[in-house]
Amino acid sequence: MDYLPCVEIEPQTSATASVIWLHGLGADGHDFAPIIPELRLPPELAVRFVFPHAPSIPVTINGGAMMPAWYDIYEMSLNRKIDLEQIQASAAEVRKLIERENDRGINSSRIILAGFSQGGAVVYETALSHSEALGGLMTMSTYFATADSIELSAANQNIPIHIFHGTQDPVVSEILGQQALESLTGMGYKAEYKTYPMQHSVHPQEIIDISEWLQQRLK
Repeated sequence: MDYLPCVEIEPQTSATASVIWLHGLGADGHDFAPIIPELRLPPELAVRFVFPHAPSIPVTINGGAMMPAWYDIYEMSLNRKIDLEQIQASAAEVRKLIERENDRGINSSRIILAGFSQGGAVVYETALSHSEALGGLMTMSTYFATADSIELSAANQNIPIHIFHGTQDPVVSEILGQQALESLTGMGYKAEYKTYPMQHSVHPQEIIDISEWLQQRLK
């Protein structure tokens, strides 16, 4: 089976849990790798981090320029139009990575999906439609792009969800983060929501909070 190319960071001992973490538009799998030492996770958690690279595709909002992207974005309005077929295809590729972790001995309940911006939209689609219960869903500075089209899986009705967003984000307005929370609540999910005084980036306190949340999920 063919898989997305990935940056992988292995724990000191054999992995017993995995975090599959998707980058944003125009970045790649190296984008969040430097954060891992800053998380200061206890070695006994034995977490493997998997950072896939998105393929390069033409992106309409950037004049059709080729760049790493999980799907095409047609406009940058609050009700932005996206390529649903591509987002579902990207979700299918992430699902293959979940299955690979299963094959490597990691139970689905010990796999967390995380994503920033575009990557967050993909992991919403992937996690909430996945046929086996996952360990958690973490989204950063993103939006629930497929809230109106997703086919929800009962297996993940109780998945732990944490949303992180910047109050000064000029790229993905915090309104979209709030809308994601409202959509999830309306679907019966329980999600934590936290904001930081930042733009479309990562805040030092956010890294601390991500670490604490991961430890709670995987302890």
